[in-house]
Amino acid sequence: MRDYLKFYIDGEWVDPAEARTLDVVNPANEEVCGHISNGSEADVDKAVTAARKAFASWSRTTREERIELLEAIAAEYQNRYADLAAAVTEEMGAPASLATGPQVGMGSGHLARTIDILKTFAFEEMRGRTQIAYEPIGVCGMITPWNWPLNQIVVKVLPALATGNTMVLKPSEVAPFSAQIFAEVMDAAGVPAGVFNLIQGDGPSVGRAISSHPGIDMVSFTGSTRAGVDIAKNAAPTVKRVSQELGGKSPNILLDDSEFANNVAAGTKSMMGNSGQTCSAPSRMLVPAARMDEAINAAREAAEAVSVGDPNGNFAMGPVVSEAQFNKVQGLIEKGIEEGATLVSGGPGRPEGLEKGYYVQPTVFANVTNDMTIAREEIFGPVLSVLGYDDLDQAVEIANDTDYGLAGYVAGADWDDARAVADRIRAGQVAINGGFDLGAPFGGYKHSGNGREWGEFGFHDYLEIKAVLNFVPKEAAE
Repeated sequence: MRDYLKFYIDGEWVDPAEARTLDVVNPANEEVCGHISNGSEADVDKAVTAARKAFASWSRTTREERIELLEAIAAEYQNRYADLAAAVTEEMGAPASLATGPQVGMGSGHLARTIDILKTFAFEEMRGRTQIAYEPIGVCGMITPWNWPLNQIVVKVLPALATGNTMVLKPSEVAPFSAQIFAEVMDAAGVPAGVFNLIQGDGPSVGRAISSHPGIDMVSFTGSTRAGVDIAKNAAPTVKRVSQELGGKSPNILLDDSEFANNVAAGTKSMMGNSGQTCSAPSRMLVPAARMDEAINAAREAAEAVSVGDPNGNFAMGPVVSEAQFNKVQGLIEKGIEEGATLVSGGPGRPEGLEKGYYVQPTVFANVTNDMTIAREEIFGPVLSVLGYDDLDQAVEIANDTDYGLAGYVAGADWDDARAVADRIRAGQVAINGGFDLGAPFGGYKHSGNGREWGEFGFHDYLEIKAVLNFVPKEAAE
């Protein structure tokens, strides 16, 4: 049983202002596995005060000082790697292979890349007689999700630190364990008091207080579009910057060529990763209508090969994160059947032999049309919709006919054709034949949000731009 009842504020582990707790449930067995304190406005105010005080000195540190601290964080992160992975498995049901792999491993990758970027990042430049300076924005509020709990903390905290900001972090109350250990990493690495602060709690108690607090200069949020709208409204009266990475309903356009069956299988397997709980998941597979039957067979075979079970065992897929998420996914599966989509594999209910835990069958629907609920709404579970197209113009039209624009995918043997299709997809990131890059900007168009994370692009959300006119360099003045 994990009981994390203290917050990390101003370099110390402190009791909350009010003694209120929340249960944390292990989704693999539906049992309470720990407790966290539920913070309040008073806790947020205390953390903001500490962060504002620390900003005066931290914002004036040198590049070398920040690099030294990031390197210390990287070392402590590695020391706690196994602890972080175990926490991710327990709190949100990620299979051990996924937790020790991408869930925690991407944090190491982002740390290394952030250090490399900071070594050469240009915080000032001359344009004629005008100096353009990039300065830290101030105190940053960070609200992170449960589906990639550690990665989403890292891609906010690291660039904020690297650019001289201070911060208050609220992780998801559904998956809070890895965040608490991350705070221990920061403390052990010697982060100066007040630079990094952690408050646990739910959205109404802590998230709203962060997004509306006049002492916070920007809010970075990852989560649902609905919650993102609320955060933007709360932030508006104080005119703070809001950076958001929200939902997605990403298209995966498969070209009509010799690799088609392999690409169907790969796309189906990718959709089931992390139990489908990835905002950029390729949830709408677009295939040539004339090859729909072939797609059905390949998708069925791939989905039925995905093993589901105890995340501490040797299974490819664990549970979804909570009872609420399980019920939402089940309802949308029922909706797909009701609206006439062809159920290819999976369906309602738990996989055979799993009577307890929030396990969902790897589910594939075919002959889906883009007006169906399962093609429009973000399901956030292991549910794939296969849609047919008559030609590539129609494929692109269907792909872009969505409120979202976070990611897109194109798969095909002809790279020229694939690039031409990718160029027409309206999304923040488009992958051709499975491309992946930790340094590429990540963020969305339309209802998928604004701003960008990852790599050098993630630095810019945390910087103000100052123009100093008629700036004369020292050597010229002399």
